Amino acid sequence: MAKKASTKSNYDKYIKRFWIIFASVIAFLFLLFFFISQGWLGFMPSFEELENPQSNLASEVISADQKVIGKYFIENRTNINFSELSPNLINALIATEDIRFTKHSGVDVQAFVRVAYGVLTGQSRGGGSTITQQLAKNLFPRGQNRTFIGMVLIKFKEWVVAAKLERNYSKEEILAMYLNTVDFGSHSYGIKSAAQTFYNKEPNELTVDEAAVLIGILKAPSWFSPVRNPDRALARRNVVLNQMRKNKFITQEEYDEYSQLPINTSEYQIQDHVAGLAPYFREYLRKIMNAREPDAERYSNREVFVEDSTLWADNPLYGWIYKNPKPDDSYYNLYKDGLKIYTTINSTMQQYAEEAVTEHLSLDIQPAFYKHWGNNRFAPFDFTYDIAGKEIEKIMEASKRRSDRYRELKKSGMPADSIDLNFNTPVPMRIFSWNGETDTIMSPMDSIRYYKFFIRAGLLSVESQTGFVRAYVGGINYKHFQYDQVSMGRRQVGSTFKPFVYTLAMQEGDFSPCSGVPNVQQTIELPTGEYWEPKNSSKYKENEIVTLKEALANSINWVSAFLIKRYPPQAVITMIRKMGIKAPIDPVPAICLGTPDISLMEMTGAMNTYANKGVYIEPMFVTRIEDKHGNVIGRFLPRTQEAMSEETAFLMLELMKGVVESGTGVRLRYKYGLTNPIAGKTGTTQSNSDGWFMGITPDLTTGVWAGGEDRSVRFRSMALGQGANLALPIWAMYMKKIYADTSLHINTGNFDPPLQEIKVELDCNEFERKQAKKQKFDFYDHF
Repeated sequence: MAKKASTKSNYDKYIKRFWIIFASVIAFLFLLFFFISQGWLGFMPSFEELENPQSNLASEVISADQKVIGKYFIENRTNINFSELSPNLINALIATEDIRFTKHSGVDVQAFVRVAYGVLTGQSRGGGSTITQQLAKNLFPRGQNRTFIGMVLIKFKEWVVAAKLERNYSKEEILAMYLNTVDFGSHSYGIKSAAQTFYNKEPNELTVDEAAVLIGILKAPSWFSPVRNPDRALARRNVVLNQMRKNKFITQEEYDEYSQLPINTSEYQIQDHVAGLAPYFREYLRKIMNAREPDAERYSNREVFVEDSTLWADNPLYGWIYKNPKPDDSYYNLYKDGLKIYTTINSTMQQYAEEAVTEHLSLDIQPAFYKHWGNNRFAPFDFTYDIAGKEIEKIMEASKRRSDRYRELKKSGMPADSIDLNFNTPVPMRIFSWNGETDTIMSPMDSIRYYKFFIRAGLLSVESQTGFVRAYVGGINYKHFQYDQVSMGRRQVGSTFKPFVYTLAMQEGDFSPCSGVPNVQQTIELPTGEYWEPKNSSKYKENEIVTLKEALANSINWVSAFLIKRYPPQAVITMIRKMGIKAPIDPVPAICLGTPDISLMEMTGAMNTYANKGVYIEPMFVTRIEDKHGNVIGRFLPRTQEAMSEETAFLMLELMKGVVESGTGVRLRYKYGLTNPIAGKTGTTQSNSDGWFMGITPDLTTGVWAGGEDRSVRFRSMALGQGANLALPIWAMYMKKIYADTSLHINTGNFDPPLQEIKVELDCNEFERKQAKKQKFDFYDHF
């Protein structure tokens, strides 16, 4: 009996100890989870942080037709909602990562027990982390503590965060958040970026097999990349498909069909800052939005400082980031804050503009340029034989010193002779060609000479009445030629300047388009006591009376000089300042022939004044900016200034229509078949260094420039190097594409006449007949 009593007593002790230990463990776990939830054992996200988890979001540049044309990012991530996800994605994710997702509350005890059993028996049966736990880890990454105790504590923290997430969000929201946070490799963060990178699709457009590929990548983005490791990616995709089959998301027949398909990577393209439409525009936008308030001490050029200071004061978009702080007084970050920048660019018109530049330069101009220069040892530089060597050496040395390579070597402390050796040593490189990038071996110095051969171009297209910039092409290839010919490049404008001189003649009422003026040599005395006598570029009706419309159509220099004698240079400069041209210009008579250097942006904006009935409207790039929550944090309105009367603008359009009807722009009619009303002006600078065409229609004003990087890089033939051959065809190709696309609704009609009746004759043939008849009657009256 005593033995039985002792045994029962021991049993009771064991039971008592068990319950004490059990209660202690439960209490310990309770206290542990309580301490974790309060943040007493390390960081724990607050309710606000759970409601607004932080991640780097790409800012999107959105076109006027609601297309994302580019992004600014550190991590290429754009958040989307559950409704924007394909059911195929959801099914693939749940089948592969967490089949009990809809049944647990963040922590799957059943899966945990399965994993624990597998660890104890050495029979692994998959992971135990739920989708919610993985989301917790993605939102609030683990620290650097890799000790056993540290890892256990981190796991407990993830459980707590997962439970909190489940209380704060619906299952659908958790799935969307998870797919927004994961890394798919190839610089793609989140499902939207991944769908665009791998398939050029939106997430809701993904098919079953495409969804399986992307979900399969998550296990190890590089290892299962369909681009780097297609065989592994294919096997992994089929594992995902098999999980979908096992869990009844697809049938056996569907599995058999999808598992036999190859992985399509034809649409694969890494999204970076040079990819997509309008890269020059996006870089221009980034620079002006991020511009800081000008500080005179940081400027070596006083004129540039004054110009930037004016932009800071007058242009709301210039320096927007630093003019518009957040409520907490910090500044928005284009690369992290997920802004949505709604621009005026039309993605279709931008595509047509880029195509027009590429087609003309790659198919027509560049082959002609190579053929024109042949094996000339000085090519592509046009200098006289006696100075060519020295001048070319100067240009090449200057280009070398402007290069990134030179700056990096100089910064590293490399001696000058070693830098020269580096630049003259052949190395492997990938170079641009119109047939695609080419791998080759050449010295950096030879690559500089190689790139000098390429004719560059810029195009800017502005909607006439709104000032909205619809297309912006700053160069021929942003990756290899990053100098922006629209905004950065100020080049001599040639005869495209002449309409500004004619404008004063129309404005003052002394002349009309059909007024006769003498096409004779003009001599102008300069303040220095010297005499300026310009030459004509052709013998057209020299020493005869011509109408102003005829003179502008044929770009007669003597007539421009005749007008500048009546309307002094300073009066012309005052006029063009009202038309938005800010470039520094010396008030000399030669400006009437186009000697000033002006940007394509300024020229296009000024020319648009004629189409907008005499009112200058500053080219407009952005309409509004939203934060990541969709709140509007910036709105932009057109900025206008009356430059001339509506009647003057209309008369100038009539004058410039003559350029296309019978002058230097006539090939728009006979070669390109554009028969609608077009006002325009060609421009060719000295020695054919620059070719211009400014074209105006009722809806669009579009400017085009083409030329070499250096002014000495040019055609030596006027026929090849004139604006009508270099720039006008780009304008024509662009407009033909636009007119052919009826969805754009671009008007092919005539310009609206002014409200006040025009009392001068616009048909110069009729005017001449009337003048001849009048002179006949005057002759008889004399007798």
